[in-house]
Amino acid sequence: MCAKRSGRLSNMGSTPQPRRYADQNANAAVAAERILPAWQVWLRALSTDAEAALGAALAYESLDATGRDAFLTAIDQDAERFSIPRVALFAPFLSVEKDPQRRGRIRAAMGTDMGTSARRRRPRALIGHMSTGERVAVIVAPLYLDFVRVISCRFSRSKGFTWVRNDPLLHCDDAPVAGSAIDGVQLDEAPLSTVIDDVALAVVAQRGPDGALPDKLDPLLDLFDARLRDWGEADPTMR
Repeated sequence: MCAKRSGRLSNMGSTPQPRRYADQNANAAVAAERILPAWQVWLRALSTDAEAALGAALAYESLDATGRDAFLTAIDQDAERFSIPRVALFAPFLSVEKDPQRRGRIRAAMGTDMGTSARRRRPRALIGHMSTGERVAVIVAPLYLDFVRVISCRFSRSKGFTWVRNDPLLHCDDAPVAGSAIDGVQLDEAPLSTVIDDVALAVVAQRGPDGALPDKLDPLLDLFDARLRDWGEADPTMR
């Protein structure tokens, strides 16, 4: 918003001031030249920095419908110019976008450009055993590029869950591996099907008298989605 200039117009007479407008255009051009490199750096970070991708999703979520459309248009216009995998530019927004038409637009914008990663793997599982009989389990599910989703929980197969944690987007270097420890419990590699079976028993034990499950278990229910078992059909949406 331009600031009001009070008390100066009377000294300017009726002579047009073209230089004033030329200066505004020049300032706008300079500002654009300064903003473009920062915009490019930010867009590139979406393909390598999980915090940047999550921040982009939150910023997008805060916009109204008009703002979201403009945001997607701006990214789409620069996608080709900066040669960034389109999945990195658009996938974060699927985690917060609920409008079917806009979700369709995002998926179309992603196209088949899913990027490449030398470290792309199938989902993997870790588990650790406590002296109390409880277990700590971790599922690391690839999303796109070098990003993964991590779901972890502490549970008893006969009593249910102590806690459930969901990290919707992490760089694979930040995900737990064999030898990592959670709650003082060392984790070891385990077959995914075995861990899912253990978790399933805890889910059954967690059900209330009416058969309902607490909301905290929602991330775990994703473990029973066939897409988690087959990375070839995985959806890069962060749910």
